[in-house]
Amino acid sequence: MDSEELDIQDRVNYYNKLEEPQPLSSAAITIGAYKMPKRIKVYYFDSKEYLRFFDPALRFELLPGDVTHIPSVPTLVKSRPIIGDNKNAVLLNLDKSRHFNFVNDTVQFADKADRLVGRSGFSQQHRQRFFDRYVGHPLCDLAKATKSSHPDFKSIAQHLHYKFILALEGNDVATNLKWIMSSNSIAVMPVPTYETWFMEGRLLPDVHYICIKHDYSDLEEKLTYYITHPEAALQIVKQANAYVRQFQDNRREDIISLRVLEKYFRLTN
Repeated sequence: MDSEELDIQDRVNYYNKLEEPQPLSSAAITIGAYKMPKRIKVYYFDSKEYLRFFDPALRFELLPGDVTHIPSVPTLVKSRPIIGDNKNAVLLNLDKSRHFNFVNDTVQFADKADRLVGRSGFSQQHRQRFFDRYVGHPLCDLAKATKSSHPDFKSIAQHLHYKFILALEGNDVATNLKWIMSSNSIAVMPVPTYETWFMEGRLLPDVHYICIKHDYSDLEEKLTYYITHPEAALQIVKQANAYVRQFQDNRREDIISLRVLEKYFRLTN
C-alpha cells in the first residue's frame, strides 16, 4: 500500500470511526426516498453529490446544522465534539460552500500589521467574554460588524493585512479557520472542542495556530512573543499552509468521501 493510499485510508477511518455493524433507527430513510427539504438545502446537495453513487435501497440518517452532541445511532453530520466516543457522528464535508474556503494571500507576513483582527457578532457568551476583555486593546482590532454596510466591517482581503486573525468557535467550529490557515496570517484560538471535515482535532497548538487559554488570559503574552519572534510565527504559517494542502486535491477528496459512505453503509445496512 503506497503512502497516498495510507493517507486516504487514515482519513476515511478518522471521519468514520465505526468498527462493528450497528443498526440504524426507524427514522432512517433510503437514498431513493431522500428528497430536497424546504430548509437547509445545502446539506441535501452536498450529501447527494456522493449518495447518488450508491444503491437507492440503502438506508441512512443525516443530521443537518451545527451538531454539538453525539447521535445515538450512526449518523452523517457536518460537525461533532472532539472529546469522547464520537464514532456515531460520521463526518461528511457538508455546508462546504460556507466552511471550505481558501485564499490566495499575496501579503507577506512581515508586511502585515502587528495586531489581532476580529470581526463577529460576538453573540455567543464565550465570544462576548473575549470582546469585553480586549475591545480597545492596543494589540487588537475588534468590532461587532458582520454586515458590509457597517462602518467597521472588514472583508477577508482586509483581514489579511493583519498578522493575527481571531478564530473563536461559534455554535460549533470557527468558520474562518480554513481560510486563515491557507493565508500568510495566523489563526489565534484556544484548543478546539468541535471538528468537521477539516479534522480540527488533529491541529496542534502553536504548530498550526497560536494557542491561547480558554479564559483568554494569555492573549497579550502570546501575541507579543510572536511579534518579537517572527521566525517562530513564520514556521506556524508554513505548517498551517501544509496542513491545508491535503484538502486541495479534489480527486482525492471525492475518493475519501465515497469511501466514508461505503464504510457507513457496509456497517449499518
